[in-house]
Parts: sequence; structure tokens; C-alpha cells
Amino acid sequence: MREFSQLLDALVYTRSRNAKLKLIADYLRATPDPDRGWAMAALTGTLDIRAVKAAAIRAIVEERVDPVLFAMSRDFVGDLAETAALIWPKRIDQPAELDDGSLRLGAVVERLQSLGRSEAPQAVAQMLDHLDSSGRFALLKLATGELRVGVSARLAKTALAQAFGLDVEAVEEVWHGLTPPFLPLFAWGEGHGEQPTAEDTPVFRPFMLAHGLEDARVDLADYAAEWKWDGIRVQIVGAGGQTRLYSRAGDDISGSFPEIVAAYRTSGVVDGELMVRGADQGADEHGGSAASFNALQQRLGRKTVSAKMAADYPPFVRLYDILFDGAEDVRALPWAQRRPRLERFAAALDPERFDLSQTIDAADFDALEAIRAGARDAAIEGVMLKRRDSPYIAGRRAGLWYKWKRDPLTADCVVMYAQRGHGKRSSYYSDYTFGCWTEDGELLPVGKAYSGITDEEVREMDRFVRAHTTARFGPVREVEKSLVLEIAFDSIHESRRHKSGVAMRFPRIARIRRDKPAHEADRIETLRRMIA
Repeated sequence: MREFSQLLDALVYTRSRNAKLKLIADYLRATPDPDRGWAMAALTGTLDIRAVKAAAIRAIVEERVDPVLFAMSRDFVGDLAETAALIWPKRIDQPAELDDGSLRLGAVVERLQSLGRSEAPQAVAQMLDHLDSSGRFALLKLATGELRVGVSARLAKTALAQAFGLDVEAVEEVWHGLTPPFLPLFAWGEGHGEQPTAEDTPVFRPFMLAHGLEDARVDLADYAAEWKWDGIRVQIVGAGGQTRLYSRAGDDISGSFPEIVAAYRTSGVVDGELMVRGADQGADEHGGSAASFNALQQRLGRKTVSAKMAADYPPFVRLYDILFDGAEDVRALPWAQRRPRLERFAAALDPERFDLSQTIDAADFDALEAIRAGARDAAIEGVMLKRRDSPYIAGRRAGLWYKWKRDPLTADCVVMYAQRGHGKRSSYYSDYTFGCWTEDGELLPVGKAYSGITDEEVREMDRFVRAHTTARFGPVREVEKSLVLEIAFDSIHESRRHKSGVAMRFPRIARIRRDKPAHEADRIETLRRMIA
């Protein structure tokens, strides 16, 4: 664990992207199998130790530390693993890190994965006894799967590619066909193994992503426009007689939407938006029949789907692009050539489960702007602009695809509760729950947000929270109902899970309304009138 903990410490205190790449690459070259593979799994979020949960960590700490002291310390530090690592009372009779190999990264992971929930917490406690504070922090972050060291999965893969002179796109191509600790990947990188292949295996390929358009304008002679739908981005892969449905993060969600998997009986890979049918099941002027995201949420995350759920919320995929036409990889072709292929491919699919995202016919950018302004449909999130000569490239590439989201809705809401943030904001109260008024003058929560304000405004909000706290509930502070935030959000929907009866989609803080008294904030009825 020593080398891994040193890597995490270095990454936490390093801001430079190139410096992070070098740190990871040096670690991967110097560390043997399987430790480096498990480290890559942790850095990319593919490590799953199911037997260790946050509640179990709290329980083993409270066996040795006064629970009130621990709660106060965690409230101050803002991070469970960091607090536990610092406060853990190491026994005097325990030696330093053992030299029998039991605390090497691979041995730790394999042991914890072999234990059940009743055994794993005590195993963690025994390991903590033999580690210093840095090692304890690394162990707890590893066990809970929440590293938060400023490294994305893409950055870690880029570091691996640089460490062994590989092409990062080639690494991405085979990544999802491998499992930790990725022994074939490292064998390939070191030159004593063949390049892994995903042939005849229904593996995930990274999505092509878009930059925000912001205030730019483009020439529609160079760019095609189509609607950006409000569902979840998915990839459907048919290969080797198998079909898989993947989320944007590469998670296999086939079990949650068996109807889609069953209806896709062909070889090929397509990119699209997963939604559920609207109540009328018919089309609209945008090629619709899609219900709001709120309806889709009824299906998300379900391991089993009842017949009633399947009938009430029938899923379908609106196709955006094609990556493989049968066994042929067409990602290098320009969009203008992939689009006709996608149209032919989609025509052969079950129309109940698959349709095509229509392009928008606009004479010029001004005309497109007018069309976009008039389209606040429940399932439309905005407009996509795709350069006609663009290949399908993983990640975001400047100038190829743009997303032009519809203008947000806004509401003035009163801050009710605050909680510490994560990462560099872990010392500040930067996550805020806010509410609106009922007709009877009761303030009910309508959303939670942490993004949209500057670091200086976060510090200002932190001072307000500390000075106006009226009650504490663990890490959460209730505050005096006197500060108004203008909240921007993409849409709002009915919600049975919230006392207010409404739920915002993508809320973020537009500005702090220091000029507005709390009693003049918006009413819930105002929000209800915004529901599409």
C-alpha cells in the first residue's frame, strides 16, 4: 500500500495535468502485476469492493473513538476517509506496515473482495492498525471507491498509454473488453503479449462528445443540425450473437431495459438517446412521441422490470449515429457518409423500439435560432450541430460537434440547508438545498445545487452559513431563511418523491440575489406553471 498511498498523496497535491500523467506513468512502470492493474481499476472507477460501505467504516471507527468526537472531526474535515485516517488510534504494540506481502495493493483488494459484509469491516480495521495515516487514507479511499484525487478515467488511460508507448485510442478500444487487474493490457504494453482484441465481443466504445456553443455562430453549409433529446445517451452493441446496452459511462444497463436488447437482433454499433414513449404514443412536429425525463426516471436503475412498469413506461432509442455497420468500423467516415448508413440501418430495426433523430431544415443560422427558440418540448434539450466532414472520434474535439442547449428556466429560491463540498471545496459549505413558498407560507425544498458560482462566492456563502446556522443534522446545517438564490434549470417535472411535488432537472446557481427579500422568492405554484 505504501507506493499506492504515495501516488495518491502526490496526485492530490499536483495540479498540472502533465505532472499527473508523469506520476501515474512512473508508478505503472515501476509497480509489478497485479498491483498496478488494481491501481488502474481504482483510478478509472472500475474497482468494486462491495463488502465495504461508508456505514461500516463509521462503525469500526466509532468502536475505537468517541462517536461525538468523530462526528465533530468529520464535520470539520468534510471527508470520511480523511477523518478516519487521521483520527484512527494506532495501537502501540502494532508494528509498521507488514513485510509479508499481505498489505500489497493486490493482496488487499483480493482479500476484501473475498470477504462478506460481516467480515470485511474487521479485516479493514486490522489493516488500518498496520498503516500510517497516508496508508490508511489510501486504503479507505480504495475500499469505498471514492478516490477524488483529480484524475479522470481518460487521464489515467492516457498515462498508461504514455508509460508504454501505446496509442490511447487503442487502449480505449479494448479497455471495456478487459477486467481488472488488466494483465493482458500490461503484457501488450511491455511487448511480451499480443494486442487484446474486442472482435466478436459486445464491448463499449467511448462516445463522441460535444462542446457548448456558447456565443459562437456556425455556417450551416458546414454543419448539420438536429434536436438534442432529453433522455440518457446510450450505445447499443451487437456482436458475436450478443447484444449489450451501455450508458454514457460504459455501464451495462441491459438488464434494466430488456425490451431494447431483445429488439436489437443485428450486428453493429449505434449511438442514441434512450427515452420512454409519451402518453399519446404518437409523433409530434419534431419527430417526437417521447415523454419527459421524469417519466424515464421510473425505469432507471431497476434490476427487474414488472409487466406493469414495462407497459406504463415503454422504452425506445432515438438513434444519433452509427459506429459499426455490421462488422465494418465506419467511425473514420465523415458524418455526411455515416448519416445515410444510419438511415438504412435504422430502417431495418423494430420501429416500436428504434427511430431516427431527425435533422432540422433551416436556411441559415438565424432561421435555426428562431426554430430553437420556439421548441420548449418536454423531451427536447436543445440542438446539436455536427460538422458534416467530422469522423466519429472519442471524447471532445474542438470544432466538430456543438451542443446548443435551450435557454434555461429560472426561479428565485430561498437557501434552507447547506453541506460541505468535496475535493478543494471540502472545507466550505458549498452544497445548498433551497426551497419555494406554498400558498400557506410554508417553505418546502425544491432542489439542491453546488455549481454556478465562483470560488469567492463560495467563500461568501460559507461565511453566511456559519454565521446564520440555526440547527445541525450531522454534516448538514439548517440556516436562517433569509438568503435568495436565482436558480437556473433545464426543466421541471411532477415528483412524488418530494414533499413540494416538483423536481428540477439540472439545477445550478445563476446568481446570489442579495437584493431580494426572502419573502419575495417564488412560490411552488409558479414552478408548477413551468411544467411542460
